[in-house]
Amino acid sequence: MDQIAKIDKNKIPEHVAIIMDGNGRWAKQQGMNRVFGHRNALTSVRESVEAASEIGTKAITLYAFSSENWNRPKLEVDALMNLLISSLKKELPGFQKNNIQIRGIGNLKKLPKKAQKVLQEVIDATKNNSKVILTFALSYGAREEIVNAVKNISKKVVNKELSLEEIDENIINNHLYTFSLPEVDLLIRTSGEERISNFLLWQIAYAELHFTNVLWPDFRKKDFYDAILSYQNRERRFGKTSEQMKN
Repeated sequence: MDQIAKIDKNKIPEHVAIIMDGNGRWAKQQGMNRVFGHRNALTSVRESVEAASEIGTKAITLYAFSSENWNRPKLEVDALMNLLISSLKKELPGFQKNNIQIRGIGNLKKLPKKAQKVLQEVIDATKNNSKVILTFALSYGAREEIVNAVKNISKKVVNKELSLEEIDENIINNHLYTFSLPEVDLLIRTSGEERISNFLLWQIAYAELHFTNVLWPDFRKKDFYDAILSYQNRERRFGKTSEQMKN
């Protein structure tokens, strides 16, 4: 692809997070129900992971099912859980072949028992893979994640395992679901919506944001590369001036 030739291999984001939005609207355009859109989104996941692998991105985190999604119609929720189970089973050989490590973050205990079991089996089977870490955010909400971190840190203070003076950004970061992942460099949201929707609020503090009108089931490698090129054309200053960054 011509886009790959334009990508600077020295400025590859280590961690890309994606809000996979637009499945329902895409299905409606096809005259089908929302579940049809979710089923056709699997190709987009596969292509995004392949694209990341090709350019050297080390981690991808996908917003697969939010804590608020439990409020959707039961038929759709059940279909999504069944799709999660079947997709993980189907994709496992590909994960192994392509050296992809699978992880899950969120309130995973809320998932159906079968979904928990299959997810854990895939996590265990791929734990030694090292090319790309693919994390599925399931039953995930960033505010809940931060609340849990505060509670766990507070318990350590009460038990005198930690003092108030020791609490800093690193301590908080180490109590989040993503503690072992690099910070998010780039957040992509599809479908034209321009909001964060309670996703990785702490982790995207300095991330570049890329919004595209492409609906998630239509998202392909070229769209991933477009996001990378957009990211590379920005100046990441982290509070400093342009002159400081140049020096």
